[in-house]
Amino acid sequence: MVDARTAGLQPNRPFRDRCAAGRVLADLLADYRGVDDVLVLGLARGGVPVGFEVAAVLHAPLDAYIVRKLGAPGHEEYAVGALAGGGRMVLNDDAVRQLGLTSEELRRIAEREGRELRRREKEYRGDRPPLDAAGKTVILVDDGMATGASMRAAVLALRESEPARIVVAVPAAPASTCREFTRLVDDLVCASMPEPFIAVGASFEHFDQVSDDEVVALLATPTT
Repeated sequence: MVDARTAGLQPNRPFRDRCAAGRVLADLLADYRGVDDVLVLGLARGGVPVGFEVAAVLHAPLDAYIVRKLGAPGHEEYAVGALAGGGRMVLNDDAVRQLGLTSEELRRIAEREGRELRRREKEYRGDRPPLDAAGKTVILVDDGMATGASMRAAVLALRESEPARIVVAVPAAPASTCREFTRLVDDLVCASMPEPFIAVGASFEHFDQVSDDEVVALLATPTT
């Protein structure tokens, strides 16, 4: 088990925006600066601007890692799981049971989100393949975690690429989620753990939706 490193920030909106949060995370990840074979993957879309700041400070390559939340029918904001590249799916079994979702309903949700996942991969990369994570220290960055379903799917999918180490870095998450991830990854950096945890966006003064164009522009900007 690894311990989570934090910045000791005040819990009431400690970040101006995602860029500022990325710079805080970059300071906490300073040990990885100059280390060979470090790769930063920003969970698209919100994790990409955070990850860009991290990659720029660490002088590491940046790529987008696309994960789609599986929302409950009629209540899409309520995640019952997540889908990552390669078809890796993680389900919240308690939520599935509570809502009484059938295998057919889950299949339809996964097919819909799978189409959007593939669209984003094409939009962000064109014909360029994803950066190779094999044997590398991979830093997975998002703009925060609530239940951690999307990040969990990303970690499980990434393991199939056989990286040397997996590091998760987020500006904000509940302490319970952070404890869970200390058992899943090699290193965890969480800049703040608000109590009570309301939502990821509550830790930011400005939390506008990130567009596809912003993601494409950041991925086209050199960080090394």
